[in-house]
Amino acid sequence: MTQSDSSQPGSPQPGSPQHQAELRRTLGVGDAVVIGLGSMLGAGIFAALGPAARAAGSGLLLGLGIAAIVAYCNATASARLAARYPASGGTYVYGRERLGEFWGYLAGWSFVVGKTSSCAAMALTVGAYVWPGQAHAVAVGAVVALTAVNYGGVQKSAWLTRAIVAVVLAVLASVVVVCLTSGTAEAERLDVGVSGGAGGVLQAAGLLFFAFAGYARIATLGEEVRDPVRTIPRAIPLALGITLVVYAAVAVAVLSVLGSGGLGQATAPLADSVRAAGAPGLVPVVRVGAAVAALGSLLALILGVSRTTLAMARDRHLPGALAAVHPRFQVPHRAELAVGAVVAVLAATVDVRGAIGFSSFGVLVYYAIANASAWTLSSTVVSRVAPVVGTVGCVTLAFALPGLSVVVGAGVLGVGAAAYGVRRWVASR
Repeated sequence: MTQSDSSQPGSPQPGSPQHQAELRRTLGVGDAVVIGLGSMLGAGIFAALGPAARAAGSGLLLGLGIAAIVAYCNATASARLAARYPASGGTYVYGRERLGEFWGYLAGWSFVVGKTSSCAAMALTVGAYVWPGQAHAVAVGAVVALTAVNYGGVQKSAWLTRAIVAVVLAVLASVVVVCLTSGTAEAERLDVGVSGGAGGVLQAAGLLFFAFAGYARIATLGEEVRDPVRTIPRAIPLALGITLVVYAAVAVAVLSVLGSGGLGQATAPLADSVRAAGAPGLVPVVRVGAAVAALGSLLALILGVSRTTLAMARDRHLPGALAAVHPRFQVPHRAELAVGAVVAVLAATVDVRGAIGFSSFGVLVYYAIANASAWTLSSTVVSRVAPVVGTVGCVTLAFALPGLSVVVGAGVLGVGAAAYGVRRWVASR
């Protein structure tokens, strides 16, 4: 596909306002993979292992496998849909085109609200590692700085993300090597013991899924990817596969040193594991790596949320002023500034634990709609297996999350649905 091809389903037609405001296609496969890695590698590996171990013991490895299967189904659905509809907005666009306007709106609402909470959580993670006593202030500063980077253009964001991913991978590799080569590592600690039962494994999978949720950032940038029909289906599985290998290696290394009991009690699992492995000098490096990883995730999150905000503003589900594209930098600058302002307020006021729980629920609803949309692309049994598994997996993991997260998440989605209904009722009068 070329940039001038307007026959693609879901693409703006020449001469329309949307067509005049299209974003520039500058990202190749490597850039797209890096943005996906930046989203996933900073989304929870430094923090999610502890809660997962508390829920399922060493059964967290089973939870990791379940989360990976669901994430793979979601990635497959996202890749197929993004190639068919290469426009900013991700599942907001796919749901609208395949299932109807309401389902697209609900996906967009789930993504924007849930991922805005994720942005706040990642900003607070940066603050907690950089300056624990002033975590909220550091978080706000990080949001302001990264919003400015995104404002300067998506290519600058890709360059910065590439550097961040390199640092994080180096830190994680160091953790794996130190743990597995230490005299404290014991293979017996990897025995799968599901102390929390099947429910504990599913809850662990839901928590660990938060660490995978990032590959869709590639799809939400569909309007800025070169040759999206080929690039997106290649980039999403590549980013997911690399992330799974890294997560599995880190989980095995940390479990072999701390065991499921020690891991479940750890507040900073990777830092605690290298200390237990006899390398306390590496602890500050791990702390820096965690802060850098959270920065990378925050950078890509703001990037993705602003693009979905752009798409919803184009359809007037959000204020139309947010649909503006900067004439020089070719970015949705008003959407980015609005998202940055909301995240900064949340980062200054909210608690990180509540933000993560609510975000997980919203993201799983978002992907359930993506899988349902992909189900409509073909009527063959083989092509529908992954969307069915993905839909069932997303719904199951969403309701396996802690009760408060489910109640709050369902309530916020209900508010969004009610707002949609009121808007339609007013428009019809």
